[in-house]
Amino acid sequence: MVKSVTKVVYKPDTHSTDEFVAMVNTTEFKKWKDGDTGIPLAEVVDSFEVFHSSQGLLLRPSRQQLENVFGTSKDVDVLTRILQNGKEQPVNGFSGGVGVSNVTRTNAVIDCKGKGTSGI
Repeated sequence: MVKSVTKVVYKPDTHSTDEFVAMVNTTEFKKWKDGDTGIPLAEVVDSFEVFHSSQGLLLRPSRQQLENVFGTSKDVDVLTRILQNGKEQPVNGFSGGVGVSNVTRTNAVIDCKGKGTSGI
């Protein structure tokens, strides 16, 4: 079964264009947000990765960026703060745990040079 995924977006302040994003499993996050803190964080988040969004690009932030904004670069502490203070935003067309189902059938390369399917 494919899990539904939601992104949680945290802005350090209202005037900032920087956003920090965490992907969460929708059902578990709602339970966690409603006070069921007995749910392990590993079940709440889709992955222990934090993304930094600036000008529409999602990139991994440096440790220094995390230290400056959150006072720590420890992933558990950063994620907890994002989940507590961030806002939920639905993600269209993205589900957790989805990937190439049979790697032997494809080279998993996306051709964006205009060759169409001939370059695959």
